[in-house]
Amino acid sequence: MSAQAMNDLSLAPTTRQRRPGAFRPTNVVVYGIALVVVAITLGPVIYGVLGGFRTNAQLARTPAGLPEPWVLDNYIGVLTNPTFWQYTWNSTGVSLITTAVVVVFGVMAAYPLARYEFKGREGLFMVFVIGLLFPATVAIVPLFILITQNLQLGNTWIGVALPQAAFALPMTVVILRPFLMALPKELEEAAMLDGTSRIGFFWRILIPLSGPGMVTVGVLAFVGSWNAYLLPLLLLQGDMKTLPLGVADFSSEHASDTAGVFAFTSLAMIPALIFFLAMQKRIVNGLQGAVKG
Repeated sequence: MSAQAMNDLSLAPTTRQRRPGAFRPTNVVVYGIALVVVAITLGPVIYGVLGGFRTNAQLARTPAGLPEPWVLDNYIGVLTNPTFWQYTWNSTGVSLITTAVVVVFGVMAAYPLARYEFKGREGLFMVFVIGLLFPATVAIVPLFILITQNLQLGNTWIGVALPQAAFALPMTVVILRPFLMALPKELEEAAMLDGTSRIGFFWRILIPLSGPGMVTVGVLAFVGSWNAYLLPLLLLQGDMKTLPLGVADFSSEHASDTAGVFAFTSLAMIPALIFFLAMQKRIVNGLQGAVKG
């Protein structure tokens, strides 16, 4: 064999190149784990939704079966119940107030932390980061005293929305700060040359450009407020209760009506689920902007 052939053999790759999309054993493991996670996550939801289309007799006879026949009485009964709509109205009001406070004050707090240079800026930002480690459960008793006795806001929407917004602000600032930092400084310099003040730049340029980040934190705040249970449980009573409390009350009052409880629970989670799915792409875009920053 010639020397050239020996050199060609020595330079040849010892392992076969894998083609794109080729079968790999690790893919099977990854997809298998993903399917298990999806089944564990969606299984109870699908079971509850289908359970609302069944009768209590069907559930007792075949708990894991499909509706046969499909029954609409449970969902119609919930939709024609005025108490359900009162709970929905309360949840909507509290969630909207919480979202508005979180977005407005969150972007106002993140703006100087992202665009201004001042002493102690990083230390102040760390205060918000540490706030992520502070659960609402720890402060539930002081909050109850503050809201009900000092502020006299017990059993009101604003009394629940304010503490919920306060505990959502750390996450909001942590997400928005890198997003705002990623905006080009040339935009601010050009605006300053045109005579725009910092406040003018904030309202006219920065707010429109930070739309994806604001939508992201707004959706997260809305869904978190919609699903909140502990604070509304302590601060709301009677007709002011939200949907999570309504689900608990309905389950207690109609413990023997399992199919009705399934229907009530399924309808209670639909608004937040639809809202989250509708804004899913905006959430991803906002988080990608934050990661890039």
